[in-house]
Amino acid sequence: MRVTISDDFDLLKIADSGQCFRFNACGEGYTVMAGDKYLFIKQVGENEYDLSCGEEEYENFWKEYFDLGLNYSELRGRIDPEEDPYLFAAAEYGKGIRILKQDPWEMLISFIISQRKNIPAIKASIEKLCAKVGREAGRTPEGEVLYAFPTAAEIAALSMEDLSACSLGYRDKYVMKAAQDVASGYVNLDSWKNLDDAGLMERLLELFGVGVKVANCEILFGYHRLDAFPRDVWINRVLEQEYADGFRFEKYKPYNGIMQQYLFFYSRTTM
Repeated sequence: MRVTISDDFDLLKIADSGQCFRFNACGEGYTVMAGDKYLFIKQVGENEYDLSCGEEEYENFWKEYFDLGLNYSELRGRIDPEEDPYLFAAAEYGKGIRILKQDPWEMLISFIISQRKNIPAIKASIEKLCAKVGREAGRTPEGEVLYAFPTAAEIAALSMEDLSACSLGYRDKYVMKAAQDVASGYVNLDSWKNLDDAGLMERLLELFGVGVKVANCEILFGYHRLDAFPRDVWINRVLEQEYADGFRFEKYKPYNGIMQQYLFFYSRTTM
């Protein structure tokens, strides 16, 4: 089907923004895996996009996944170029990034795996994990098989040798414990949606192998709490070099997470 998206929407920038690991360039477009759903999307005009799904699936899933109900260009308009020139430049550079509405389980495991890994290595490990379980979800236009993201029960049923074969390193025990806790019902990620941000952070930090950075990434990208502000080496460098007097969190509340994505994408690309 073909859709028109007039607000900020740039496939390349979204794919390279560090928030998703199964959103990849493929020929003239991009393959997107979200749980067990597969999409091939390509731009065919200034604001026109062809999608491999039908209208019902687009309306019921992908429209929400791309957060198309929120006006990102309007949010960028809050940034004063004289008051905050660095963020203004970052937002102009990153125009087109959107915070995807991703699954809390998939994001939890993805960001546990992400610790001390670069993005290509994270992607490779996740694809190995998906292939290890081997539940086919789609095929690229070239015929490459793409696998669904494993459920907690599917990961818990693997051996530690299976996990080690996915290049997880020391993270394998964190992934296994998270899978066992979710599969057993001891951890109910869906019920945590009812917690406030502070309560959600508290529960996430109780999980084996989850620190503040992973928890903030889970809150922003898994629970779509758009005020969360994950800090990594790039963001810490920006805050130190450009915001010695402090970042204006109150001004951009409750969308600091979107501002963080602009800062992350810009700093990682230009610093």
